[in-house]
Amino acid sequence: MPWYTLLVLVIAAERGVELVVARRNAAWTLARAGVEHGRGHYPVMVALHTALLVGCLIEPVLGGRPFLPALGWPMLGIVVLAQALRWWCITTLGPYWNTRVIVVPGARLVRAGPYRFARHPNYVAVVAEIAALPLVHSAWLTATVVTAANAVLLGVRVHCENTALARAATA
Repeated sequence: MPWYTLLVLVIAAERGVELVVARRNAAWTLARAGVEHGRGHYPVMVALHTALLVGCLIEPVLGGRPFLPALGWPMLGIVVLAQALRWWCITTLGPYWNTRVIVVPGARLVRAGPYRFARHPNYVAVVAEIAALPLVHSAWLTATVVTAANAVLLGVRVHCENTALARAATA
């Protein structure tokens, strides 16, 4: 369990780095007349991602969940790949990437990097990580509950983003 705790703490630290990048990028986009959309769902998203990390730490201990190598190692691989995809998205979008939905009117959609293959590749990374991180240490309840809640949240988030991007493109 100590190495799994370290993994979860590394993911939490990575989230902290994301927030620093997001704040910097928010200032950049807002300085260019960027408009924020969907503020109402953002606190829910933060709470959900916090619950994921807390659940990953608590469920294996309270639920007596063992590390199962046949499950844990492949799930760790998925977590690593999800991180790589997330940072590919972040570096591809550059200053336009954010944890919030902030768009600059008239800016062109990015069609480079992973955006050549999918409209929202960052959410592929999010979905994979939310399902896989708890399963590294057999926290199936956390994986199930947070994945289901994330599915609902992503429906709201993707609709919000698509609407904001469509409006910005016509501005």
